[in-house]
Parts: sequence; C-alpha cells; structure tokens
Amino acid sequence: MTAKRLSVDQRSSFSRLFPFLCLLIIGILWGATIPLTKIAVSTGHHSFGLIVWQLAIAAILLGVIVVIRRSVIHLTPRYLVYYAVIAISGTLMPNSISYWTAFHLPAGVMALIIAVVPVFSMLIAASLGFERATRARLLGIALGGVAIAMIVLPESSLPDPAKAVFVLIGLLAPLCYGAEGNYVAQRQPPEAGPFATLFAASVIGLLLLFPIGWASGTLIDMSQALGRPEWALIISSLLHVVAYCGYLWLTKFAGAVFAAQVAYVATPAGVVIAIVVLGEEPSLFIWLALALLMIGIALVQPKRSDDAQ
Repeated sequence: MTAKRLSVDQRSSFSRLFPFLCLLIIGILWGATIPLTKIAVSTGHHSFGLIVWQLAIAAILLGVIVVIRRSVIHLTPRYLVYYAVIAISGTLMPNSISYWTAFHLPAGVMALIIAVVPVFSMLIAASLGFERATRARLLGIALGGVAIAMIVLPESSLPDPAKAVFVLIGLLAPLCYGAEGNYVAQRQPPEAGPFATLFAASVIGLLLLFPIGWASGTLIDMSQALGRPEWALIISSLLHVVAYCGYLWLTKFAGAVFAAQVAYVATPAGVVIAIVVLGEEPSLFIWLALALLMIGIALVQPKRSDDAQ
C-alpha cells in the first residue's frame, strides 16, 4: 500500500515538474539559436540567402506537421493577408536585421536585444490602448531602456565601442516582433491554427524573398560541401522550429503567462552558450543589463487573468 502511494506521489511530483522541464528545454533550444546565428553569418553570407534556407527548412518541417495533424489552411483574402503580415513582420524584416547585426555584434549582446521583445510588445499595446499601462509595466519598460543604455553607452561594454550603433539598429528586430505579436492578438482569424499559420507564412515568405535573392545573387549554394556556417544555419533553423512548436504546445498545455517565462531561460542560455561555444567574455555592463532585462520582462508580463483571453 505504501509503495503504491509512493508511486502515485512520484507521478504527481513529475506532473508538477513536467511543465518546468519543458520550459527549460524550450528556452535552451531557443537560446542556442543565437550563437548558431553568429556562426552562420561569420563568413559573410547575405541575410537574404540565410533567410531563404531558414524558411525552406521551416516550411518542410511544418508541412510535415500540418499533414500529420490534418490542419486546414484557409486561402481566403483575409487569411492570405494575415499570413503575409506574419511572414513580413515576423521573419523577413526582423531576421534581415538580426542576421546583419549579428555579423557585427557578440552573440551575447544579440541575446539581450531579442529579450526586449516583451518590452516593445507592451509599449505598443499600451500606446494603442490594447493593454493598460500600469506603474509596474512602465517601470519594466524603463528598465529595458536602461539595460540597452548600459550596452550602448559605456565604452567598455562592447568589444568594439564603434559597434554600438548596431545595437540600436538591432532593436528594430524586437520592435518588429512586438508589432507582430500585437497584430496577431488583434487580427487573428477565428480558425487560424498555429501550425497551419506558420507553415503558410513560411511558404509566402519564401515566395516573396526567393526571387529577390535570385535576382540579387545572394542565394547560398547548399549543394557543395557544407562548412561550419552552413551547418549552423541548418541546425539553428531546425531548433527554431522545434522550439517554436514546443512554445505553442506549452502555451496550450500550461497557459500563455507560464509559457511567456521562456524568455527567462532563452536569454541567459544564449549568453552562456555564447561564452562556452564562441569564447565570448561579456563585460560587467552586459551582466548588469541582463539582470535589468530579466526584471523588466517580469514587470511587463501579462497578468494571470490574461490567460483566458
């Protein structure tokens, strides 16, 4: 009887810890994509060529998921516009900026820049009246600004102080993600499933960018022997799809507020993996900026009641 009760208690403990374990794994996978991106751009591959392959890999994986799940892909004008906006604001624009700035900035700094997404998302939502700008949230936005200032202003913050301008340019990427998040929250069609949406957006993004990459000669020939940057691109794209699908599943399984905490894992993971894999040595200002961003993210997170929305 005691052994049976212990077994039940163990299963109960595991069920409570399971969402946290998933959150940890998803965050680490997402964080790992940032140093991999740094490797992918190390030889000067153009962002267009990198994004084309990223979209192609995503479309193949998501296409398999869509077929297995028998997801319906709606092709009415309303849905096509929705897919196109997600493709442009969620991939083409921010990834073009991220790949370009990743060539100039340490991966650890890129991880901090991406962590600003919740701050921008809250700022946009509050300015448009979608969310209430409480004192705590305004403080979180302010801390995000201070964190970025600690990366840009001190001369000892970056390995090359002249690269500080790329931090400001890089902020356009989380701004795009923040705008995309608000667009999805307000304009998502009622029957737009997440996997079907991501698949359709990947295909549309590919159709939009491939001709540009072809005409500009920026496509990457993957038929030759693949080097470290090309493998980094492939692995990063795979991890991104897996992490994103895991995030969507976790949102449904444990709620949007809980799933949003993935930022607490992804950002530090990106910094630590960059140290281990790339040998980066973040300055004290970078560590302080990381701490401020973590606090800022906590303050701008949606209230628990928002889960029901």
